[in-house]
Amino acid sequence: MGPRRAKGRPERGAALDAEPPPGGEPPSPPSSGRGAGGRLSLAVQYACDDAAVPSRSTLRRWVGKVLDTSVSSVQITLRFVDAEESRAVNREFRGKDSPTNVLSFPYDPAPALAGDLLLCVPLVLAEAQAQGKEALAHFAHLVVHGMLHLQGYDHESGIDAARMEGRERDILAKLGYPDPY
Repeated sequence: MGPRRAKGRPERGAALDAEPPPGGEPPSPPSSGRGAGGRLSLAVQYACDDAAVPSRSTLRRWVGKVLDTSVSSVQITLRFVDAEESRAVNREFRGKDSPTNVLSFPYDPAPALAGDLLLCVPLVLAEAQAQGKEALAHFAHLVVHGMLHLQGYDHESGIDAARMEGRERDILAKLGYPDPY
């Protein structure tokens, strides 16, 4: 199952429940700082607890590397979920009754970028193991992939896929990760 861009456009933040499940870690407040071309506000929600999930500082570094320099401000929420939540969101917004590794919900295009990414922790970990990849490298790939979707990249045609995969390879290499393909 590959990365997916959600077709439906929920109200900003509606796809990402702001409240964690019972016993879960509360959502982090947005962290502000300079992105590639402007201000970066990044909120991270850990609704699925696993030691393999990247830290906030690692996620911030990854997101910063993906941003186009023309982006003036960025407001992103990353939410790490279990298979049940991924399945429910995928069913609601894409009509697919199964979990998926990453969903992206773009709200505002450049120059002011806003969107949500939802990553299914158990599926990402299972894929990494099945593909013989380090879990952190696979998380990095999917965050980069989702961030590119938020900036308008797609992989529906061969030309678009080649362009997107090329950007992913370049960004991941700059982050010190191997070619994901």
